[in-house]
Amino acid sequence: MSLTVRVISPDKTVWDSQAEEVILPSTTGQLGILSNHAPLLTALDIGVMRVRPQKDWVAIALMGGFAEVENNEVTILVNGAERGETIDAETARQAYAAAEERLNKSATGTRQEQIQAKQAVKRARARLQAAGGVV
Repeated sequence: MSLTVRVISPDKTVWDSQAEEVILPSTTGQLGILSNHAPLLTALDIGVMRVRPQKDWVAIALMGGFAEVENNEVTILVNGAERGETIDAETARQAYAAAEERLNKSATGTRQEQIQAKQAVKRARARLQAAGGVV
């Protein structure tokens, strides 16, 4: 038996297919979902979701949101999402480097600037990891 997995962002459905397994970036750590999982509602952090439709894993960068698991259906509502194969790894690497530099410069800035810089690093890291890059 497999799971029905849907990843829905405000502007599009990023994934809507069957899968054998899902690994989610919850706010409390990585969360694995298999068939017949207990009902669950969890907040998602910015990070990489991995879904296994057959043998190979597919990476999807998630920009935070919520996931609901019930009756072998996993519904993921996110602020934004991108499939790893659609992300250019070199562009993602450059964006990550720029976000790291911004974070280093924000140390002397306001608390709000520091928080925004940390969030930018998390988003850039998720995109780079989904594209197959190493951080």
